[in-house]
Amino acid sequence: MSLPLHERIRREIEADILAGTLPPGARLPTELELMARHGCARMTVSKALSALATAGLVDRRKRAGSFVARPKVHSMVLDIPDLAVEVERRGQRYRYELLHRTVRAADPASPVEAALAGTGELLRIEGVHHADDRPLAVEDRLISLAAVPEIRAVDFGLISPGAWLLGHVPWTEAELRVAAVAAEGEAAARLDRPAGTACLAVERRTWRGADGITWVRQLLSGSDFDLVASFGPTRAG
Repeated sequence: MSLPLHERIRREIEADILAGTLPPGARLPTELELMARHGCARMTVSKALSALATAGLVDRRKRAGSFVARPKVHSMVLDIPDLAVEVERRGQRYRYELLHRTVRAADPASPVEAALAGTGELLRIEGVHHADDRPLAVEDRLISLAAVPEIRAVDFGLISPGAWLLGHVPWTEAELRVAAVAAEGEAAARLDRPAGTACLAVERRTWRGADGITWVRQLLSGSDFDLVASFGPTRAG
């Protein structure tokens, strides 16, 4: 049995959003344009757009139209903000320092890399986030070039990889892992902290549908950073 037209319209737009054809912030075709394209009534189009808005993929603005929703960091279980935003909120100067940038094939022996990119290429980026010119976090990131080919051309002297991804690549699923560790070796040196300094290790993986987008590990000085989550009682029914 064929799907109702409003569901086919919804799926078509959703596919364009998840594929990046319609990037975050992009304006969707107007209701009149969609009605003409599909030969249907306004109610059918409105039903499709309402379903996309309910799913968090689209923002509907009165008189302005419908737009692809921008990714929201707070959709995660714990709020892990864009470090640039967090630093500036404290009244400090933020700076991202790019250390290394390489393109290579995914290592099939690495479960993380194989899950992220299969046998495809990865962009590996290492850098340091600074607050008032003092190291706040060291970051090691892998990005699937099959999922985000346009990232090859991005200048990370101007923006951090995480901030760019949040603003340009929609994601549908994320996994977060936080652990208390001691800084050692090169990581301690990059943080300008003594070996053994207490730190938070934050690992995240994100997907768009079945496609892996990025894996990142950030090591943050425990004395300079904390994680805050807000909870409320679960209501029955």
